[in-house]
Amino acid sequence: MVRLITHNLLACHVKGCTSNNFPLIFQDVQIELQEAEFNPDFVTHILPRLEWGALVDAAKQVGDTSLPPERPEMMDDDLLRQLHHVLMEIHVVEGAMICPNCKHSYPISNGIPNMLLAEHEIG
Repeated sequence: MVRLITHNLLACHVKGCTSNNFPLIFQDVQIELQEAEFNPDFVTHILPRLEWGALVDAAKQVGDTSLPPERPEMMDDDLLRQLHHVLMEIHVVEGAMICPNCKHSYPISNGIPNMLLAEHEIG
């Protein structure tokens, strides 16, 4: 399943697409919510590696507006739980991710993103 934690790491790698290729934009998505055990240590440790603006935008694209637009200085338990929900419990099962630069579409089917490129797209 595509979770937003995974999406936050993905960029377009089509030949010649070297700028404005992150974050990929969700399109026509279907999501499932799947409860996951809350691990505050994991959420706290992954936080510095996240592109906050990209995460907030992706969450909005799948219908979640619980995260503040700016990364908070301090994370209380409620905010850690909201972040956990966005990162770990929202699963994109169908749809596509679109490169904002070259508009290449990466389909998502049965929760699996197809990131493979055709031979002419490989750089």
